[in-house]
This record gives sequence, C-alpha cells and structure tokens, in this order.
Amino acid sequence: MKIIIVEDETAAAVNLRSLLMQVCPEAEILGVLESITETVEWFHTHPEPDLVFMDIHLADGEAFRIFDRIDLLVPVIFTTAYDQYALDAFRVNSIDYLLKPIKATELTRAIIKYRRLTQADKASYANRLSDMAQNYSISNTLLLHVRDKIIPLKPDEIAFCYTSEEHVSIYAKDGRTLPYDKSLDTLMSRLPSDRFFRANRQFIISRDSIADVSVWFGSRLSLNLTLKTPERIIISKARVPEFKRWLAGQIG
Repeated sequence: MKIIIVEDETAAAVNLRSLLMQVCPEAEILGVLESITETVEWFHTHPEPDLVFMDIHLADGEAFRIFDRIDLLVPVIFTTAYDQYALDAFRVNSIDYLLKPIKATELTRAIIKYRRLTQADKASYANRLSDMAQNYSISNTLLLHVRDKIIPLKPDEIAFCYTSEEHVSIYAKDGRTLPYDKSLDTLMSRLPSDRFFRANRQFIISRDSIADVSVWFGSRLSLNLTLKTPERIIISKARVPEFKRWLAGQIG
C-alpha cells in the first residue's frame, strides 16, 4: 500500500508515520507534503498512491483547494486538530477523518475501512469527494460564537482581522466587529489565500479592502484600508515582494 501524507506540522507527520508502521507494516510512505502548492506539484509529476492522509488546515490554506486544481482520484483520510462543524459537511463522503492527536485504534479502524472498499467504491468516492470539496470551497462560511448566538460570516464580508493581547477580532465591511475564539493563524487557514494576506503578526487583510499603499521607512510598505484600523498596517521589507505578487494575483 503506497501512501502520501499531506501535513505541515512536523511532529504530527512523524507521529502518523510511526503509527502507520505499527498498524500497517506493509505500507510504503512515498513522502510528506506540507502545502497545497507542493501537493499539486507532486501529483502532477508522480503516479497516484493508493491512499492519502490529508490535514485540513495547511499553511497556505484549506486542503479542499487542492481538489480545485487537480483531479485527485484516490481515497483520502482527513486529519484535523479541530473537531468543528465543517467535519459534518464531508463525513458521509470521506473514508474517515482522524482527530489529532491520532490514536492507533482509530488509525487501524480507518485502514480497515479503506481495505473494504472495492474499485467501484473508490471511483465513486473520488467523484463525490471532488464535488464536495468544490461545494465546500464555495460556501466556506465561518460560524462565530458571540455570547448566546452563532453568527455566520462569509469571507466576502470580511475587511480585515486583528489580534491584540491574544484576542482576535474580525472587522466586517458593514462596520461590525466580531470576536473569533481561535488564533489568527487558525483564522488565516480558514480564509482563501488568493483574497486574504497575513500582513504581519497583528493583521490579516482582504485585497478588496485596500484603499492604497504607501512606501514607508526602511523600504517597508504602509497600507490604508477602506475601514479605520486599530493601528497602522506595515509590511516588512522582507515580505514586500510576496505582498506585491499577492496583490497582483500572482500566487499559487
């Protein structure tokens, strides 16, 4: 059984590889891929494996975006650190999902489930998964818990996101400021990277909320948005080329 692991956390990848060797000694791990871009490139240049273990939240976005760029016709077992509502959207279509930290008993169950699939099952599963990923990508709505309410918020409604003193806030284009109960890193992984950019440690910005860009001291850039921000948004000199490529739409 030839396996590819898509995982951007080294410790998680090492743990999964070790568990696979325990519960499935005949498995051959072909490689560990750390991003959407790397995964797409690998599948363009290599024969398909038998099975893929795929983390949902990767450094450059949601793993579902992989299915927008390649026809992945092999079964996938999703892994995630977040047992959140999004899992229900694809649970019926996936072989299985494993919640981190992954346990040997759960991994064994997933491998047994994979082995029970016939070739027809695998082909049907791949088609359903591709459709599901496309639909999820289109309707990827954040659910924000605000006091006793759950507020749905689409990426198109977000102007920018800001963190201060470990509190993350989402600033909507309509003027609302909404709390987010996870880190800015987690929030960035939930947003499409072609429309949102991690400007610095404090800010995630939406492309269509940028009013103008000014050259700042030390070859840095200063961003002005269509909404007032809690502090000035500065792009460091080292990240200026990356920001310019993103602003021009030359990413991925």
